[in-house]
Amino acid sequence: MAMDARRRTVLAAGAAGAAALVAGCSDYGDDSGAPASEKPTPTAPGTDTGTGTSGPSESSAAPAGEELAKTSEIPVGGGKVFAGQKVVVTQPTAGDFKAFSAICTHAGCTVNKVADGTIDCPCHGSKYAIADAAVVGGPAPRPLPPKQITVAGDTIRLT
Repeated sequence: MAMDARRRTVLAAGAAGAAALVAGCSDYGDDSGAPASEKPTPTAPGTDTGTGTSGPSESSAAPAGEELAKTSEIPVGGGKVFAGQKVVVTQPTAGDFKAFSAICTHAGCTVNKVADGTIDCPCHGSKYAIADAAVVGGPAPRPLPPKQITVAGDTIRLT
């Protein structure tokens, strides 16, 4: 009888350990590398997120409608990082403004520059294309998510 009690104790302890392991791995398969607090919320099915100027924006430090820059501040063929708002704005061709999250999809670092047609992350060397934020180098697993902006006159606003 003492053997049965010990067996139940061992089985119960094993089940508790397995439950703790499963809870600790609840984000398994999300290879973004970002802490849970920085992971984007999933978008609703059917939501258009294909461009930098449409689709829902991720939550950011910037309130809706905040002016980010004047169009003249974003060079053609380049861009500018707004670290405080966690957004990068690019102008791949004259008059075509795009916006993307400034949080690298590899390890959650903030990209720090736009140069030579790419958005660059200083942490592990990931590089993204300025036109669509596609990964063009480094360990990043996926493109930077688009952000929604509006361009009215000479003003670019995060919406």
